[in-house]
Order: sequence, then structure tokens, then C-alpha cells
Amino acid sequence: MFPRWSRALNQLSRVSPIRNVEVRDGISAFSHRSYAKGAAAAAAPVAPEYAGNDLSARPAVNLERMFWSKPCSLALAPDSPLRIEEPKYEGIRHVILKLMLFYSKQSKSIRGANVVYRRILHQVDKPAIYEVFNLEKTFKTTFSLLVLHMWLCLRRLKEDGKEGAEFGQYLYEIYNHDVELRVSKAGVNLLLTKWMKDLEKIFYGNIVAYDSAMLPEAKRDEMTNIIWRNVFSDDGSPRPNGTAVLGAVQAMARYACRESHCLSLTDKEAMFSGNFMFTSLKSTTGSENK
Repeated sequence: MFPRWSRALNQLSRVSPIRNVEVRDGISAFSHRSYAKGAAAAAAPVAPEYAGNDLSARPAVNLERMFWSKPCSLALAPDSPLRIEEPKYEGIRHVILKLMLFYSKQSKSIRGANVVYRRILHQVDKPAIYEVFNLEKTFKTTFSLLVLHMWLCLRRLKEDGKEGAEFGQYLYEIYNHDVELRVSKAGVNLLLTKWMKDLEKIFYGNIVAYDSAMLPEAKRDEMTNIIWRNVFSDDGSPRPNGTAVLGAVQAMARYACRESHCLSLTDKEAMFSGNFMFTSLKSTTGSENK
């Protein structure tokens, strides 16, 4: 789709693997474009066609047995040590923070969106997801996985109407700021705005493609084809048949669909506070209960 962009990002992936970037507590002023409007304006799915994936040998995982179980809520238990609760202050500090709008709806939403994005990073930046699906950790693959998990969250938030759309906008701003930092840290300093616009096109195109794959009239293997183009394919080549790579692609398609259904079962409080976790991926097991 973007031939010059593909070559540039291919070179970028060789220069430096993507790094984990600290997510700030504020909203990035980099982009004020609505993800909802952008997705609606995307005319067709845009698949990343850059960087190379070396599907080298990984620990054996029985992918055929994974992600078949019945979807369930991803909300954390009330006593989970992984929960992140709103800070509680008393006395003069509470009064001052209230005057500074710390307890306003917008401030709470921004803090919640930051927690949600940290949950996404926890899934995308850890080695497990690359080992399970036999992916090399490059800029291309990490960016593609970021977009996939952003889509999962934004799709769920749309179920909460206007309030969910507003929360999703905060989440998108945080994501956009993080991607800008990642591109910068990977060595791109010139034409950064152009690079970000190209990434934005890919983001919206992928969002539209994933949504289309979840429609009732979508073909049975639609999600598999889209996952192949967006995550696994280097050059837009046709999806392979009867190979280990195809098994990984099909497993990720099942993972994406199952996570979407699990998030639909996750309550609003858990979504808006970020007190949920994506399904754990462990490269050493391939149990059927996932």
C-alpha cells in the first residue's frame, strides 16, 4: 500500500527493535483527530507491508488446542493484587485536589485510560505473545499487535455509547503519543509527522478490517486472512496453506475473536478503571483451557 513507507520501515526495523516506552499520565497534544471519524473515513483495510519476520524456531506450543474455550469476563477479582485503585486522599490534600479538578470525570477517565493502555502494553511488550505465535519482535510486529489490542478495547468501549466513545478518545491519544515516542526512539527524527500520518492510515485501515471480520456476514476465514495481512505477512503474499505459519495465524485469529467476546462480557467498571487483564499467554504451555 505504501511502497516507500514499506522500505523505510523495513530499514527502521533493522536499526532498532521497538522499545518499551513509559506512558505519561497526561493526554498527548500530538493529535486531536477522533479515532471514530478516522475509522469511518477509511475506505479500505490497509495492511502493513513492511519489515521482515524471521519465524525462527521457538519453544513448542500446541496452538491447535488454544483459544477454543468459552469466553469469560476478563475483569480482575476484587482482591486481585493486580488491581489499580483510585488514590484516596483526606483532609487538606483532598480539598486541594478537588479544587484542581483531580476528581472530575475527565481526570478520572484519563487515569483510567492510562491504566487500560498499560494493560495493552503488558500483553504486547512481553515475550510470551511473540513466542506463542512464533513472531520476531520487530517494529512492524509490535506496532501491528498494538493496533490489534487497541481495536479490541475500542470495540468494547463502543458498547457503552457516548461515554465509551469519549473514554476511547483519551485512550487513542495516549496510544498516539506512545507510538510517536517509539518511532522517535527507534531512530526517526526527520519527517516524523509524515511517518505518523502513514501509521495513522494503517491504524484506521486495520480497525475497519477487524470490524468487518466480526460482522455476521463475514466469511469464516475472514479474520484469519486479515491477521495474516496485518501481522504476519511481509510483502502482501497470499496466505500459506498447510504450514506451521498458518497454524499460528489461525490461532491468533481465534485469540482475537475470543478476546473480543471476553471483553464484551467484562463490566463497565472494569473497563473504565483498567481493572482487567487480557488472557495470559504462556509459551511453555498449550492447554486447551485458554
